Amino acid sequence: MSHIPLSETPADWRIVAGGDRCLIIAFGDRVDIATSLRVQAAAAHFLAHPLNGVTDIVPAFTTLAVHYDPSAYGPEDAPFDVLSAAIDGALRAGLPAVATGGRTIEIPVCYDGTFAPDLDDVAMRCGIEREDVIARHGASELIVCTFFFSPGTPFAVGLDPTLSVPRRKTPRTRVPKGSVAIANNQATVYTLETPGGWSIIGRTPMRFFDLAQTPPVRLRLGDRLRFVPISQAEYAALDAGAQTWA
Repeated sequence: MSHIPLSETPADWRIVAGGDRCLIIAFGDRVDIATSLRVQAAAAHFLAHPLNGVTDIVPAFTTLAVHYDPSAYGPEDAPFDVLSAAIDGALRAGLPAVATGGRTIEIPVCYDGTFAPDLDDVAMRCGIEREDVIARHGASELIVCTFFFSPGTPFAVGLDPTLSVPRRKTPRTRVPKGSVAIANNQATVYTLETPGGWSIIGRTPMRFFDLAQTPPVRLRLGDRLRFVPISQAEYAALDAGAQTWA
């Protein structure tokens, strides 16, 4: 089995307190695929091999939060120090690499009309044509690295660097469900109607969160996303159909 050698020096990560019941493993400051894979490898390892007192493992872009119960340790123990030492030892040994590329999820996107209110602005900011934005968005090698903000909302890294735009200066108070957006060299899909500050360049009829489904969240960490352009007529037909998944 291949391993990710996370360390030859302690500088490859930092372990800091996140309160009296949580510690944070920081794998760097850069949001990219390599860092995301390190976070996912650590999350998979500590979920499969739980450490004493650990109650939850929460991966993010560059960090892994490890929540623990201090009462699981003896009166003479310092829980943070004991847990930090155990984590440090596991990371130094190297962790099994997580599988990537096992699932590629094709996401149909309509880039037309009111579905893409920021597409022209993104094209102008990037100095390219709107058709180029669509083509480069679809050609980007995107990997889901975390979920947050609202249930099932994926944040994917690997966006074509020529599409780099910041968050909007003024967030919208209402972003329709299914809106496909970019910001900060990342891509996402709004799974619910919520406020939002990313540039909206299209909309998908695909559903990513549904309590009637098992599991309710469609995507998984490590999924590769491929955005496929569709027409408004195709959007309407797909939107009217049943949105189910295995």
